[in-house]
Amino acid sequence: MMQEARSAAPSRKKTSLPSSKGGGHSTGNGPAFQHYQAAIQLVQQGKYDKALAAFEKLLPAAPPEIVERCRMYIITCQRQQEQAKLAFLTPEEHYDYAVSQLNTGYYEEARDQFQSILTGYPDADYAFYGLALLDAITGRTQDCIKNLTRAIQLNPKNRLQARADNDFQSMVDDPRFTELLYPEVP
Repeated sequence: MMQEARSAAPSRKKTSLPSSKGGGHSTGNGPAFQHYQAAIQLVQQGKYDKALAAFEKLLPAAPPEIVERCRMYIITCQRQQEQAKLAFLTPEEHYDYAVSQLNTGYYEEARDQFQSILTGYPDADYAFYGLALLDAITGRTQDCIKNLTRAIQLNPKNRLQARADNDFQSMVDDPRFTELLYPEVP
């Protein structure tokens, strides 16, 4: 995005482009574009609170060609601020958040959260179970089997829970899944 903003500013002169070129819009000159570029720099520096304020201030008076980009950056800044506020006292609390992301359809965020739990707690069976659920919902059959197998290895009670869990419905016709949940006893 920054490259876009840079290429939009053909010169550093403070004169506007002649109206016969570019349809009468000055692309890169004027205070609005300078504020826009300064706000982008704040995003790049990770100063999302200041960038958000700058984009929100700019939006009402923004030239039409940057309005949508300003809105996109506002959403980006808001999401970054929300993520920065996440602090979990326990891995179980972190798991609850990951499940809430899964339940609301934020699958990539949920995946990131489950994997983050496993980074700190590599034997967290519930995180493997959560990943298996996510994999079942998103059609990643092989990963589902792998993660559910690990969850059951770490805590055999996960086998019983998976038998009753409707989120694994897409897996019931897979013989590997059936064998995992109902192993033959020698």
